[in-house]
Amino acid sequence: MKALNILIIGFVWPEPTTTAAGQRMLELIHFFLKQDCNITFASTAKKNTFSYPLDSLGVAQKEISLNDSGFDLYLSDNKKDIVIFDRYLTEEQFGWRVAENNPEALRILDTEDLHSLRNTRENAFKKGVPFTIENWKNNSVTKREIASIYRSDVSLIISSYEMQLLTKELNINNSLLHHLPFLLKAKKVKKIPFEEREEFICIGNGNHAPNKDAVIWLKKEIWPLIRKQLPEAMISIYGGHLPEQILQMHNPNQGFLVKGWAPSAIEVMRKARVNLAPLRFGAGLKGKLITALQANTPSVTTAIGAEGFSTKHLELNGTIAETAKTIAAAAVELYSSKEAWNKAQEKGEKLLKKLSNKEKTEKEFFKKIEETIQNLQEHRSSNFIGAMLQQHTMASTKYMSKWIEAKNKKIE
Repeated sequence: MKALNILIIGFVWPEPTTTAAGQRMLELIHFFLKQDCNITFASTAKKNTFSYPLDSLGVAQKEISLNDSGFDLYLSDNKKDIVIFDRYLTEEQFGWRVAENNPEALRILDTEDLHSLRNTRENAFKKGVPFTIENWKNNSVTKREIASIYRSDVSLIISSYEMQLLTKELNINNSLLHHLPFLLKAKKVKKIPFEEREEFICIGNGNHAPNKDAVIWLKKEIWPLIRKQLPEAMISIYGGHLPEQILQMHNPNQGFLVKGWAPSAIEVMRKARVNLAPLRFGAGLKGKLITALQANTPSVTTAIGAEGFSTKHLELNGTIAETAKTIAAAAVELYSSKEAWNKAQEKGEKLLKKLSNKEKTEKEFFKKIEETIQNLQEHRSSNFIGAMLQQHTMASTKYMSKWIEAKNKKIE
């Protein structure tokens, strides 16, 4: 296959040192660079100090605007073989423009995680009601996200649970989906033994609602239970973009240390004895748990935190618990018992070995791309729902966007 020209439309500029989504995007960029692709990364977002220097990789960069027909002219003059939408929101904004101005391009949606699943769970949590599949199906965000999946030629799904949800609950054809977890490669990391490790750790980007809630729950309910049994224990909270509410929780007297952004997540993780990820809502495959596996650090998390792995892997590398009491008990046991800690670490090594199949995963992904490009018209013809939704989008979103653009010009 010839060298492909690829446009990635980012929801934000990649931040691999602060978010799992940023790590994921950088993995995709490296994958396509290995295939000798020419990549342009575009985004409507503003860059910040955590934004990755894409120019160092030879990736072209382009700032774009919402509701701007200039993007149409760019596509017309710079035809792409593949356009990748970073999350469904970018597909909503730019998908119809790509379909209209560069119809021959393969349209790939990288869902990151199912935002509708996370949104439904967060709403249920805030209302104090159980999450149900029916509530997820009835959520307007779900309808929008699933519409984006149908309008796209291929959607990348990071979580095995979410693949099952889409295929079994919504009967979405497998031809429209591709399971693409993190691209992990086996590598040796020098082990730090139980005796040389200190503290608990909790890590996560502060802009991500599940992470913020996890730290609040940890501080208010879980940590006091741990300190009651381990009065000298300390925990370090790491993460970029931590809100003021989290920063104010810093209290050395309580052993609760809010340290903020860490340049290397794996380095701080490998020095900790136990990783705590008490996630009460969320979706996807958790980067913090992958980092813990790579650092040989046992974790305590919830079923939601671990669901991205297949069911048989849930209890490997630590403990799954759901209440403040059981999470604290599991944390204390792993922190205090060298035997329990070593067993968890050994299981984690086995799990990481199973997950470290980067070459196979990349080969399967490239095969999916090749086959879909070669049979693109047939592929689209078999996706009638997608064609119907694309037609609806052309008739509604398109003209709304043009109206907003015209209104903005008039104001100027």
